[in-house]
Amino acid sequence: MQVLREPGKAASSDSYLWLYRTGLTDAPIVLYDYRSTRGGDLPKNFLQGFSGYLHVDGYSGYHKVKDVTLVGCWAHARRKFDETLKALPPTQDKTATAAQQGIAFCNQLFAIERDLAKASAEERHTIRKERSLSVLDAYLAWLKQQRSRTLPKSKLGEAITYSLNQWEKLTAFLKDGRLEIDNNRSERAIKPFVIGRKNWLFANTPRGARASATIYSVIETAKENGLNPFKYLQYLFEQLPQLADPKDPDSLDRLLPWSASLPLTCRVFKN
Repeated sequence: MQVLREPGKAASSDSYLWLYRTGLTDAPIVLYDYRSTRGGDLPKNFLQGFSGYLHVDGYSGYHKVKDVTLVGCWAHARRKFDETLKALPPTQDKTATAAQQGIAFCNQLFAIERDLAKASAEERHTIRKERSLSVLDAYLAWLKQQRSRTLPKSKLGEAITYSLNQWEKLTAFLKDGRLEIDNNRSERAIKPFVIGRKNWLFANTPRGARASATIYSVIETAKENGLNPFKYLQYLFEQLPQLADPKDPDSLDRLLPWSASLPLTCRVFKN
């Protein structure tokens, strides 16, 4: 994002909104964190004290985060081959290309995941070892074979290199049935901000950028928890001034978007 009055930076330079969100089995939290840079020390510091699995894209800065197992994104791996296909001449038959073969391997994994959509974490963990592992083994052998016959700087070479370099992360989803094979939930969560940015274009100051990040965090987390954002904000503005101690954690917990004590008027009901 662009922040016009970021100290020490030109108005035309880039600043960044980092996105953190909880996993599928936790209370939905979508948190946006404004920072002036994209350095790997930022997630390292933000996630200090956290240990477990961290779903990420291919950005190398996440390797600075301690005590986590990085889980890669198969949507990104597949996209590399899709970009290779799009770069081919329009007249070329794309059905028998190596890029199409790479996409086919990725599609097999996604097909298995669709079959497991309603499975428990334990079932998913077991079936992945039975079905996904064989696909991964075949894909790895194919990657190594293709690497020896592909120009590394070509689009196809870059797609192959991406999967090989990310292999430890791309196969980490086999370790736990709660894990996902892509980072698409985070990709979807950043879209409201990306769309909004096209309208408001920039922030004037870092304080304004941080305020925007806070507002987006509240609204998107409310939506993820099945709340009507307008009704929820209305309820907050009514309740917060009445708190005896506005910094009391227990009082604030009862107002958070995932709190069971929120009134029904805040919730969205679907037919």
